[in-house]
Amino acid sequence: MPIAQYIQNSLASSSAIRKLFEEGAALKKRYGADKVFDFSIGNPDVEPPAAFHEALTRLARDDAKGSHGYMPNAGFPDVRERIARKAGREHTVDIDGSHVVMAVGAAGGLNVVFKTILNTGDEVIVPTPFFMEYRAYVSNHNGILVEVPASADFNLDVSAIRARLTPKTAAVLINSPHNPTGRIYPEKTLAALAAALTEHGASCGRFPYLVADEPYREIAYNTAVPPVLSVYGESIVVSSYSKNLSLPGERIGYIAVGPHISHKTDVMNGLIYATRVLGFVNAPALMQRVVAELTGARVTVDVYARRRDAFKQVLDSAGLTYAEPEGAFYLFVKAPDAAGGDDARFSDHLKKHLILGVPGTSFGASGWLRFAYCVDETIIRASADSFKKAMETFPAS
Repeated sequence: MPIAQYIQNSLASSSAIRKLFEEGAALKKRYGADKVFDFSIGNPDVEPPAAFHEALTRLARDDAKGSHGYMPNAGFPDVRERIARKAGREHTVDIDGSHVVMAVGAAGGLNVVFKTILNTGDEVIVPTPFFMEYRAYVSNHNGILVEVPASADFNLDVSAIRARLTPKTAAVLINSPHNPTGRIYPEKTLAALAAALTEHGASCGRFPYLVADEPYREIAYNTAVPPVLSVYGESIVVSSYSKNLSLPGERIGYIAVGPHISHKTDVMNGLIYATRVLGFVNAPALMQRVVAELTGARVTVDVYARRRDAFKQVLDSAGLTYAEPEGAFYLFVKAPDAAGGDDARFSDHLKKHLILGVPGTSFGASGWLRFAYCVDETIIRASADSFKKAMETFPAS
């Protein structure tokens, strides 16, 4: 056998997003980029803020000895201090650099967290729908992903989560603002979840971690994103600069643990060790220094708000319904009744009209499709006729 059976099996069900992204590239080559409406991947097209370019060019010229060498695996101490102040402001807690590990993006950070906290067979609860790669991140470290449906409005169903808690529950993984629905979990909901986890821990002696994946925290529309670290003692936040600074290709992020986390020394040492042995060794040196200077910067959220509104107009005109996004840059759209809840069938039909959206089944929510609106507004508006024609010809074609 040329490759491991696990990888062979994983390839058979690999990311629908990446498959559509590659299919979109082929369609653009065939029909022209302006004729294909590719809403498949959350790859921000908004350029990083001017402050990023200024800091990058200035620091790249810095020839101080050791600028590009190894540093402690957790990151430069001064960078960790600055990131701790940023995370502290966002989560209304007082933490310092000893609570932070710099990560190779949020994906790298989540793998470091799960490497640190999971024993073989441990469970991680996640509300559905969810970012599809969570399955791999948990199974990478011999954990079991336990999927719990969200409520009808895509809020956390705390009662359902409580019912699935067991002594094997190592963590509950949440994502707010949410991919793929754009939902922001209210403070009241987070408090209820914290109470459920506290009650469970007191009854069985194991307090699950609350792991918050937050790359979209700073892309929110008229709704504040509530803090997590101040809500529950055993909380860990993982974030990145892929979205709020439009730096997905630079792979830079961080892990921050709450001020009251139990066994803090063991947890932090574990995170640092996992960073090393997973092969990351440390987050990129130059990017660490750059983002440390940009803790108050972000892309212009108004751009995404305008695109959201433009896309809503397109979908309304076509007669499609969707979840109202409160943050991030995705519209989660209901497959039409004619599809009988078959999101893959509707996605295939849209491809005939050169529209690419990801079937919700990939996110654990059949009957829905995800459309990313981190594309130029002209593409969004130009898709209106194609959406209308697709609806007019469905399901007859």
